[in-house]
Amino acid sequence: MARLTNEQQVAITVAPKTATGKDAVIDGDVVFSSSDEAVATVTSTGPLSAMVVAVAPGVCQILAVFDADLDVGEVREITATGAVEVVGAEAETAEIVFGTPEPIPAP
Repeated sequence: MARLTNEQQVAITVAPKTATGKDAVIDGDVVFSSSDEAVATVTSTGPLSAMVVAVAPGVCQILAVFDADLDVGEVREITATGAVEVVGAEAETAEIVFGTPEPIPAP
């Protein structure tokens, strides 16, 4: 599971594999989606890659769907999933904000 704050994003890449674990060729581009866009959105950035952007605290699944069948006109859909947890960003630093100077009251 990837863990992000609501101020972060993360690049993802799909790596299709054969049954023996070797790199596999796929037919077309991967189609990405989020199970809950109120938690995180996902936008394709290439044939096998995307950017996941945190939106608000929660958990969602990122889905990557592609055609594993290389024959023309046939489709064998594969779906890969990965969980994303978004948490609220915590304070890391602080600054002191000064107001407008004013005269000291007379005693």
